[in-house]
Amino acid sequence: MPQNAAIRPQLAPVIELKSQTPADKADNRDNSDYFVTMAERSEHLEQSPGEQNLSKESLGKQSLTGATEARGLEALISRAARAGKGPAPVERWNPDFCGDLDMEIKADGTWFYLGTPIGRMPLVQLFSSVLRKDADGKTYLVTPVERVGIRVADAPFIAVEMNVSGSGDDQVITFRTNVGDVVAAGPGHPLRFVDEDETGGLKPYVLVRGRLEALVARPVMYELVEHGEEIDIDGKTMFSVRSGGEVYPIMPAEKLRRLSV
Repeated sequence: MPQNAAIRPQLAPVIELKSQTPADKADNRDNSDYFVTMAERSEHLEQSPGEQNLSKESLGKQSLTGATEARGLEALISRAARAGKGPAPVERWNPDFCGDLDMEIKADGTWFYLGTPIGRMPLVQLFSSVLRKDADGKTYLVTPVERVGIRVADAPFIAVEMNVSGSGDDQVITFRTNVGDVVAAGPGHPLRFVDEDETGGLKPYVLVRGRLEALVARPVMYELVEHGEEIDIDGKTMFSVRSGGEVYPIMPAEKLRRLSV
């Protein structure tokens, strides 16, 4: 049995997502782009009356703890919509915490609002552009004037596609996420591997931006480990992958050999 193939039945389940159209690169914007008038907020909602559980009716039912209830989410949607293309400069903003929103990103990358999936990818991409994970370990939707908490079951993004260019020290592994982010693993975008001893599974993550990571989907993980090799790291032989001039250990080579038996 090929060494790399032996790892496949040992991997923890990860749901594969269909590929989405990549988002355009972020452009430079200042904070003024995120402030809109009430008339503009209404126009935004009228343009999309059928948004999954984000219609006027559901907005009227939703409340934000310590925030402006329905108007809070409505305003947040509008400000995020004004962001344009690419992620917002959320790391530069320090707004007040306005409570938690009944929104969750499931382990497979599906976004839920009020217990119902958000089915429209443009809206998911809009929300993902204002995501931020803080040092407290919590994830928020952030604009210049508000910060609301949401729940994340695992990672906020899923890496659904990868490409490998070069070889050896020049090898670069590039990932595309389910919301259109494209990142090359290396300095600034490290890979890490969580070895789940209790299940024998392995979960790879790549840092997308800030503290936000993408969980590598299982089909992509199979492709990733095909590029693994045994490398000595601090006197220990590790099964690892190279990208962007960095070496990322997956697991001890000895453990992989045991799994191959």
